[in-house]
Amino acid sequence: MLVLNQPLPPLARVVQRFDRSELSDPAAAAREEVRRLGLSTKLKPGARVAVTAGSRGIANLLAITAAAIAELKAEGYAPFVVPAMGSHGEATAEGQKALLESLGLTEEALGAPILSSMEVLQLGTAEDGMPVYCDRNAASADGILLINRVKPHPAFDGEIESGLMKIMAVGLGKQRGAETIHAWGLGPAVLKGGRVIMQKAPIVGGLAILENAFEKTRRIVGVRPEQMEEIEKALLAEAKERFPRLPFQQLDALVVEQMGKNIAGSGMDLNIIGVWRRNGGPRVPDYGRIAVLDLTEESHGNGLGVGFADVTTTRLVSKIDRAITYANVLTTGHYASAKIPLTMETDREALMAATKGFAPDKIRMARIHNTLHLHELWASPALLEELRANPKIEYVGEPKPLAFDALGNLLPADG
Repeated sequence: MLVLNQPLPPLARVVQRFDRSELSDPAAAAREEVRRLGLSTKLKPGARVAVTAGSRGIANLLAITAAAIAELKAEGYAPFVVPAMGSHGEATAEGQKALLESLGLTEEALGAPILSSMEVLQLGTAEDGMPVYCDRNAASADGILLINRVKPHPAFDGEIESGLMKIMAVGLGKQRGAETIHAWGLGPAVLKGGRVIMQKAPIVGGLAILENAFEKTRRIVGVRPEQMEEIEKALLAEAKERFPRLPFQQLDALVVEQMGKNIAGSGMDLNIIGVWRRNGGPRVPDYGRIAVLDLTEESHGNGLGVGFADVTTTRLVSKIDRAITYANVLTTGHYASAKIPLTMETDREALMAATKGFAPDKIRMARIHNTLHLHELWASPALLEELRANPKIEYVGEPKPLAFDALGNLLPADG
């Protein structure tokens, strides 16, 4: 049995100051934005409208989608829901519908049927010859209403990242489309694919969702087709300006309590832990070792992203469903994202492995719940002086020893 005796540093609770503004009634806002789209100029009474539903952990997704559907019905249309999630749900029609249902998006709750299929049509090709695909049910509808969150993408940087264009090019493309987009270079291909779908598919508008740092709905913006690219660029710039980050450019060790697909498409958001871990390039931010301890239940076994860590636990690895994970990984083409890192039996051993070689009073170490929730974190003594001098830090406590249960697993932190 491997024995580690690395002493661990005490950690102090730290609270970051982020904007808390949010919508008081996201459902009402969604209905108002659908009304603002003026769909009667594009659709006849009784028109069939496909409404997209993705697989990400978007706040109030059920309320927003159900409200949009209710408004479409009130205006005299016949909406139905299409899973728009690329290869997620094990790349099967049944799996994608089940994934929506696990998020509460059932036919009963939505008030509309869910038409789930992996069949696609090739709508055309981009200027460089890239084929562009779209879900057959959506493409055959009279109109398509897009719903998605606009935020920085964890794997690339551009004027258009995660949002309405991406749910068109990747989500509605199903496995074949998502595979093609990744093969042709995710960043530029999202924009090229989205433009073709805008031209060839019956897109009637979109609801762009922006969230605050506390995973609350901050804004919903109705976007007309002719404004799609321009407005999404502006919304992404806004999202980037408000995007929560860790207050460190360099750490010796970062402990991530949980990773998962409901937290980031890459399991852990690479905007937080370093895009270089996927794409190479400058080590900014430079976090030397990352230990990830658990996989969220909402991931349904999808362990994509575990390969970005340096150390993990048997608890996390035992939760990985290889079929689901491999379907996602084979679609993205980034095999390293599913590599299993150094795997330790307990959280205590994982932390000891991540901090091995560093003195407790010298190590620059932080602990976070996950890469989505960064309002609260815990920091080692070597970081406290700079944190107390940072005007964006609201509170810095006193260091306390880490606590573990009888099995050696990390207990919830105080505060």
